[in-house]
Amino acid sequence: MKALFIGGTGTISTAITKQLLEQGCELYLLNRGNRNNQLPEGAIILEADINDEAYIASLIESHDFDVVADFIAFEPSHLERDFRLFNGKTKQFIFISSASAYQTPLSDYRITEGTPLANPYWKYSRNKIACEDYLLKQYREYGFPITIVRPSHTYDKRSVPLGVHGRKGSWQVIKRMMENKPVIIHGDGTSLWTMTHNRDFAKGFIGLMGNIHAIGESVHITSDETVTWNQIYGIIADALGVKLNAVHVASEFLDACSSEDFRGGLIGDKANSVVFDNSKLKRLVPEFVATTRLDQGIKETLQFIMAHPEYQVEDLEFDLWCDRVIEALQDTLNRLNG
Repeated sequence: MKALFIGGTGTISTAITKQLLEQGCELYLLNRGNRNNQLPEGAIILEADINDEAYIASLIESHDFDVVADFIAFEPSHLERDFRLFNGKTKQFIFISSASAYQTPLSDYRITEGTPLANPYWKYSRNKIACEDYLLKQYREYGFPITIVRPSHTYDKRSVPLGVHGRKGSWQVIKRMMENKPVIIHGDGTSLWTMTHNRDFAKGFIGLMGNIHAIGESVHITSDETVTWNQIYGIIADALGVKLNAVHVASEFLDACSSEDFRGGLIGDKANSVVFDNSKLKRLVPEFVATTRLDQGIKETLQFIMAHPEYQVEDLEFDLWCDRVIEALQDTLNRLNG
């Protein structure tokens, strides 16, 4: 198989890249070269800016691909560019959308690919929906061979998956746990969530590549394991060997007192209970099964982070914000109960 990935070095795509190279795929990666030193050997690097359309067209002029996948398209103009570049140049074009595009709030907690797409809370999700609409139009009118993939919360060894964190990643929450400081969990922590290790995601994704039955289809790829946010934070604390000191805070309050996009990331996504039905994926890729249980994946991630100081990036601004939020809640309780 001859494939081209636009991106190829992110959380989702890194595992796919690694597994494809192990399988002997002729894999081209088109990106700016910022993280290519972290890739395994074997990929053919096309170092360029995908937005330099004329140059990209010259780079791929003599190539045709079995699969082209864009991991960094976030708005319709990106897909319009891709259509101009790859229409007639690939047998399959895979767009990485998002499970956050599904109806929010849900009318049924069980999500299938037939669940409506609508998210009034998060511009990111609305842009992904618009991207899907554009591609479906190209498929219907011009036969552009699309497959739409919708990941949910996917993680790897470099960052612990969380609900509430700062702009610099997960380390500050880990550090607060180790210091026995209170850690914020959105809502009451009982909403249901699904987290998928990128190794498992890669197995499903690769099964869709070159799959004629996936053309024109939308498919989400997630684990079948469902956990609550209280369980997620408890798993992290257990892996660290500490007692969890949790403070539950309403998502609306967190959004109101932060410059982070918690309206989108929480109210439009993680605050809602979601359970994914992966029946469609398993029909298309019968061998797919997610095998990394969350507690196993979290333990592996923490071991990696502890062994690599470059991923222990402190976020003092977020740390102080957590203290202020928790102090404000405690002051309110003291006044009400005083």
